[in-house]
Amino acid sequence: MWSLGRMQEMLPSASRNRFFRGMVAALLAAMTLFAIPEKSSASPVREIYVMRLAGAIGPASASFVAEGLEQAKQADAELVVIIMDTPGGLDTSMREIIKQILAMPFPVAAYVHPSGARAASAGTYILYASHLAAMTPGTNLGAATPIQIGAAPPSSDEGGEGDAAQAPAAIAERKSVNDAVAYIRSLAELRGRNADWAEEAVRSAASLSADAALERGVIDIVAPDLASLLEQLNGREVTIDGAIREISTAGAAIEEIEPGWVTQFLATITDPNIALILMMIGIYGLIFEFLNPGALVPGTVGAICLLVGFYALAVLPVDFVGLALIVLGIGLMVAEAFAPSFGILGIGGILAFLFGATVLFDTDLPEFRVSWSVIAALGVFSAGVIILVVRTGLSSFSQRVVSGAEELIGASAIVTDWKDGKGHVFVHSERWNAQGPDDLRTGEQVIVNRLAGLSLTVSAAGKKTG
Repeated sequence: MWSLGRMQEMLPSASRNRFFRGMVAALLAAMTLFAIPEKSSASPVREIYVMRLAGAIGPASASFVAEGLEQAKQADAELVVIIMDTPGGLDTSMREIIKQILAMPFPVAAYVHPSGARAASAGTYILYASHLAAMTPGTNLGAATPIQIGAAPPSSDEGGEGDAAQAPAAIAERKSVNDAVAYIRSLAELRGRNADWAEEAVRSAASLSADAALERGVIDIVAPDLASLLEQLNGREVTIDGAIREISTAGAAIEEIEPGWVTQFLATITDPNIALILMMIGIYGLIFEFLNPGALVPGTVGAICLLVGFYALAVLPVDFVGLALIVLGIGLMVAEAFAPSFGILGIGGILAFLFGATVLFDTDLPEFRVSWSVIAALGVFSAGVIILVVRTGLSSFSQRVVSGAEELIGASAIVTDWKDGKGHVFVHSERWNAQGPDDLRTGEQVIVNRLAGLSLTVSAAGKKTG
């Protein structure tokens, strides 16, 4: 067989050099070929992320949007579409969502969908904050007046002129409305939308349908479904951080973001009904632990539930008067358990607790108010506990004493020695001085009738002395 060395010996010197140069060139070409990525000529597939924001906007909604936008940011998404159907929500949660949207390096589109959905109150602000706003026919937006701290503003026929007549009379409410107007106008100016109507939505709780919103420059697109929306968005340009960016939705992959377990857990515990129930479980768990030291399970479960309930109250719009009444009610019920007052403290505690629960959360949104059925159930349960405590206290008066010196009264004793109406008896493993009838004998069974200091008065079994 021919070897490489044999071939080199047969070639002239000049040819040998050309041979080596050719071999090196071939080797480099092969390395370059294998180093080229398999899909170097194909552009990466861009992704469009979709999130669904339904129901009242609260802490769980803010957490969900923040997690979804961060996931899209890590994936360098082409676009994020937030599909909304909300009656409004908490101001703090709404502002947190808007901060997240404004900080994104890619376009965010808010889409009111499906038909019959709405973007009321806080939803209107989020729609204005998004780079692109769209609605489905048959939807509406508006009614953005802040109502968390008071009633809705008076109508324009109550007197006065212009905006002054529509502003709330109370200074605190006027400050809230003016702050909301400035906030939504700044969002409208940032996105180039109708700022005058935005102010009208705040001051007069005005609302618009989808077609009217498009006509007045409040939204950008009316689309019957998501596919139509993406088709209309293709090729549109938005300004992000001073730079113009063209949206390309053709051929993009659609990825729907589902709420994670943290968001679902937060949504569960921030339900006002669940938060109140957790607090009550915590309180009763600690009470049972104090009544039965060393049980461990009631105390451990109670402490966990109480801490989770307090966390939920920290992120919800709590009225401190309602919270104070609930604390007072619980304190009175605990006092009834440890110092029975035949129901007086317990009944007062139940009434304070029930009234406090009705005004615990400072919002007009039904989603963030305690259900009357939950209040009634907790009231009935608390009343049952109080009745049990009162019955136990009353029955204790009719029971025989089983501890202390008083327990000796009526007990049987054995005479150990006796002379002239005096001697000693043995009762409950103890030797006592005793006095009684003269005719008692050693070993006779007697009954203890009275205790005076360290001396007992006894009588023969079957007989009783005064």
